[in-house]
Amino acid sequence: MNDRIKSKLTALPTKSGVYVMKNKDGIVIYVGKAKNLKNRVSQYFRSSPKPSKVQAMVENIDDFEYFITISERDALALENNLIKKYQPHYNILLKDSKTFPYIAINMNDPFPKLQVVRKVGKPGWKYFGPYFAGLNAGEIVKTANSAFGLRTCNLKISETSKAKRECLNYSLGLCSAPCTKKIDYLEYQNKIKKVINFLSGNDEEIEEILNKKMQIASDNENFESAIVYRERLKMVNKLKQRVVANLPKNVNKDVFAYVNDGLNGVITSMVLRGGKILGVLNYTINDASLEENQTLFNFLTQYYENMIVPEEIILSHDLDDKDLLLSFWKKTTKLIVNPHGINSTLLKMANENAKEFLEKHIEKNKIKYASTIGALERLKTSLNLPTLPIRMECYDISHISGTNKVASMVVFVNGEPAKNQYRKFKIKHVKGSNDFASLKEALGRRLARLKEGLSESFKVTPDLIIIDGGKGQLSSCQEVLKEFNMNLPMIALAKRIEEVYMPHHENPILLKPGSAELKLLQRIRDEAHRFAITFHRQVRTKAQTHSELEEISGLGKKKIETLLNAFGSIEQIKKASIEELCILPGIHEALAHQIIEHFKKDNL
Repeated sequence: MNDRIKSKLTALPTKSGVYVMKNKDGIVIYVGKAKNLKNRVSQYFRSSPKPSKVQAMVENIDDFEYFITISERDALALENNLIKKYQPHYNILLKDSKTFPYIAINMNDPFPKLQVVRKVGKPGWKYFGPYFAGLNAGEIVKTANSAFGLRTCNLKISETSKAKRECLNYSLGLCSAPCTKKIDYLEYQNKIKKVINFLSGNDEEIEEILNKKMQIASDNENFESAIVYRERLKMVNKLKQRVVANLPKNVNKDVFAYVNDGLNGVITSMVLRGGKILGVLNYTINDASLEENQTLFNFLTQYYENMIVPEEIILSHDLDDKDLLLSFWKKTTKLIVNPHGINSTLLKMANENAKEFLEKHIEKNKIKYASTIGALERLKTSLNLPTLPIRMECYDISHISGTNKVASMVVFVNGEPAKNQYRKFKIKHVKGSNDFASLKEALGRRLARLKEGLSESFKVTPDLIIIDGGKGQLSSCQEVLKEFNMNLPMIALAKRIEEVYMPHHENPILLKPGSAELKLLQRIRDEAHRFAITFHRQVRTKAQTHSELEEISGLGKKKIETLLNAFGSIEQIKKASIEELCILPGIHEALAHQIIEHFKKDNL
């Protein structure tokens, strides 16, 4: 703990609020809320034993700041907003739960249809789901429509409106045609009730209807329709297989089990709707909360951000702030801890899932660690680097005979690609195919941005710079470091026998073939090569396209952009008619003729 933190701890208020932990680079690594800021933040810096992942985070804290809020609920809302903004490494960061599909019925519509949606909460709508883990919401909608003949169109249908004729679905027996009043409001509403009954977990009626329809289609030798009904019955059977014995169909509930070994954690969620298990999901958790129940609380606030909170939630850990959570959700959900009967069985199932997944996750983590952080540690030792190369940048050049020269900058953080930090350069000041000079230009422009400290893209200092090349490329790039008066670790990786060149080393270093550290260097070098070639192709294609169009008299830069935006490529422009060309702004009839004549000459 540094002096700055000691001083701030003494000044902390005892009010509710949110605290933000930062590392030495000023990057936010954790955001938390507290009823009492002074007590909560001080706990992190006491000498008492802490879980391994909490201790790992504390060792990285260089500074913190805090925000006082009027209430705990405000603190919870602010915490969620800051987590979304900063994406801290030691917070729970859920993304998957936001994309689960629901089946929705707009009950405000007199003749509603079934819709698959990913956002919930509209007043007057009924939602069923979420559907995942092998259950396709779209297929369930088709199954319900096949049985009950709901409309699928987007027509605005009222009790007084009437369309001219029915659509094809009516003649195929897939729609009851409320648009032409083949079915009235009350009959259609009765169908909606049956659909709701099916989506709520009652499969008997829909199974009977589909079996009858399949038999009739088969008797009429309409085998294509019979096959469709057979496939729909398969979906009903898939739903029936998920029924849980002794579980009431009129109760929707979720089960959450949290298991951890101090360093790794897993939360398993089990979704039960209409007496069925719709799916089980496992989430690996890297949360630096001091207590397990707080971790589960933090998970739940994010999990239900865009999902419907069910009537019951079964939990493996008790929560200190149940009322706060229910207030945040604006729900009267029953939170069950220490369950009995069928609820206890469900929690045991979730716990077993979590334990099994944690074991696999730990093994997977070991493999990942060996190829990332473990490889970095071995690389540091093998090359005698001053620090662990957490951020590595690799540079490569791509061109054809000195034309359309480009450079790539690929970034690996903690041994993994950080693609949002990749950068590319067009080489502007080098003539001919001079790779040495091109590398110097690209690296010089990058280091200039680092010196300025103004650009978010370039403000982080690399721990290791890797040049795709040999001794000559390394020497050129070393000159750039001298020009900027910088002393950054730099190596070059040559493709011939994968030798590593280092400054002030007469002979290259040969890392052990197949070793984790060599594989890591090869991965970043190959990625830089791929990124450079991809960019070069884009530049070359664009240059060729522009140069061909520039040959046509009367076409300037703006008109060329207009043509390319409208047609997408030269090939499509060649196929365009006079009329299609003249629609575009700035392309008059004479110019359109000129464009067509130009491409006719090319084909002669």
